Amino acid sequence: MLGLLINDVEQKEMEYLLKRELEELLMDLEDHRIDQMVKRAMRDRYQTLFNLFRRVASEQECIKYMPRRTENQ
Repeated sequence: MLGLLINDVEQKEMEYLLKRELEELLMDLEDHRIDQMVKRAMRDRYQTLFNLFRRVASEQECIKYMPRRTENQ
């Protein structure tokens, strides 16, 4: 296991960057032109980024970006 020491400014910056990336992935996942294989990789990336986001964001913020369950999950 690794640890990470960051100050409040760095935490807010990380939170901001992760939010923007999560929002972009959510928007792209809604695009019907994107192949399902690519969307699967995007969902995996979303899950990884969300797990990072959970470490720096409040519970209320995490709820906004919580991944939705799909039929095949």
